[in-house]
Amino acid sequence: MGYKNLAECVADLEKNGHLIRIKEEVDPYLEMAAIHLRVYENQGPALLFENVKGSKFPAVSNLFGTLERSKFMFRDSLAKVEQLVALRSDPIKALKNPFKYAGSALTALSALPLKQSLFKNTFQKTTISSLPQIVNWPMDGGPFITMPQVFTEDIDQPGVMHGNLGMYRIQLTGNEYVTDKEIGLHYQIHRGIGVHQTKANAKGQPLKVSIFVGGPPSHPLAAVMPLPEGLSELTFAGALGNRRFRYFYDDEGFCISADADFVITGTVYPQENKPEGPFGDHLGYYSLTHPFPLMKVHNVYHKKDAIWSFTVVGRPPQEDTSFGALIHEITGSAIPQEISGLKEVNAVDAAGVHPLLFAIGSERYTPYLKERKPQEILTIANHILGKNQLSLAKYLFIAAREDDENLSTNNITSFLQHMLERINLKKDLHFYTNTTIDTLDYSGDGLNSGSKVVFAAAGAKKRDLIEKLSLDFSLPEEYAKYKIAIPGVLAIQGNPYQNEIVRQQEIAILKGHLKSQNLSALPLIILCDDAEFTAANINNLVWVTFTRSNPASDIDGVNDFTTNKHWGCEGPLIIDARKKPHHAPELIKDLEVEKRIDQMGEKGGSLHGVIYKKTS
Repeated sequence: MGYKNLAECVADLEKNGHLIRIKEEVDPYLEMAAIHLRVYENQGPALLFENVKGSKFPAVSNLFGTLERSKFMFRDSLAKVEQLVALRSDPIKALKNPFKYAGSALTALSALPLKQSLFKNTFQKTTISSLPQIVNWPMDGGPFITMPQVFTEDIDQPGVMHGNLGMYRIQLTGNEYVTDKEIGLHYQIHRGIGVHQTKANAKGQPLKVSIFVGGPPSHPLAAVMPLPEGLSELTFAGALGNRRFRYFYDDEGFCISADADFVITGTVYPQENKPEGPFGDHLGYYSLTHPFPLMKVHNVYHKKDAIWSFTVVGRPPQEDTSFGALIHEITGSAIPQEISGLKEVNAVDAAGVHPLLFAIGSERYTPYLKERKPQEILTIANHILGKNQLSLAKYLFIAAREDDENLSTNNITSFLQHMLERINLKKDLHFYTNTTIDTLDYSGDGLNSGSKVVFAAAGAKKRDLIEKLSLDFSLPEEYAKYKIAIPGVLAIQGNPYQNEIVRQQEIAILKGHLKSQNLSALPLIILCDDAEFTAANINNLVWVTFTRSNPASDIDGVNDFTTNKHWGCEGPLIIDARKKPHHAPELIKDLEVEKRIDQMGEKGGSLHGVIYKKTS
């Protein structure tokens, strides 16, 4: 649908049963987020909060909460946009089938941004403190914008066609920010806005920043899309929304999205930072307080009937999971096309996305050997770990397509079992030490610092995985609680982590005890704080294992060795996934708030029939 604005989208969703109104006054401190989380858990509708405590503006969330609803919003344009992205990824398709793709060029041309100054008079001014001050988690440093579209231009190539529209979180108040005059921007230097800031810094000039909130749903989606090189986010927003991205410049030279509900303008000066955070993030933990760029606010604009748009971030799955599903629908196999031999790749959402990647590639280098081994897939692994956001991964499991044509990276359990059946623990682990990991991941030895490991497996099955422990299996007496999580993986509950010296002593005792037992069918052991929780389901297993470990420091193995600087073990492999003192705290809901949300689910409440009671 070619929605002109967010209000049109809200009305369309409500008319078609995809949105409900919350009429009660709701506190933006924790309550709005708690409602959103509960409704998302039930795969419920989008939510329009009519009465936000402390603000005159209504707010909407969970627009993208289900793939069905996302596809409904873009029902008239999705197919054309999929063609457009495919064409940018592989232009040769147009030469092979010019009639099929003729419409794609027209789609891109008709989607070019449109400059129109007549919208200037449709905006009014307000202040940062007048906006909905939504705080998602108890330890958050303040209210954040969680669905922003942050626009900047290249100082060397001004104009919207060389601009960047990205989604970077914005802290509105708290910490050391001067109320209504300063806000915080959280982004990494390699992102589009970071590149623009670096250029501005080199010239000693401030970077102009425009933050859009609301507008047609195609706009926030464009801000998070991993678009092919040369395809502008604003053009993509126009193509997806069946409506050109309309903009103008205000009297101070800031770009204004004419269809946005809110626009905040400001400048980022060289080397001016202030503490930002903590913030409950998508790994399921808080990202802690760190210095990030400071934006000095110039103006805060809003439409007459503006609606504030937000989401809630937390341990997956969340609304950004559904965002990811829609992005996959649109981009299809764009990344595999960019890496020779790569068949599919999946950033495992249940593990927090960035910590864990599954991939399948071709293994054609050794067809003449009696026993095939990973070679080509190791080359592919290096390509993956050097590719955009994929470079943030800590763990990469890569299999060979030739071993199972039906293998899928989207089935976590079967993919892990495929890998564990084939991996040679003496040869098939490859570490990258002292390297970069996700800024939000605190399992490493410093901010944005840690290690990576590639698990590569190719060839015939080497073992049948154990599903039940034998009667003669034993562990040291301090490990009384343990449980098979999936075939071939044992969760063992250890003592709380104390320090590295004690850890090494504990691991040595565990390895020594296991050394004499025949455990070839048990290739992986997870040392954790709660074996019952870890083994309860596959999502818990991958979340605990891969968010609470740093490969270089937390991987050990029975009968391990180092030869020519290559580490291996005879097995089992042991991953210490206990909480460590330097880890960030996990996200825990406020029980009193949850009780209040329960009441809204009772008869007569706005959420009756939408949520179920959890706190009793």
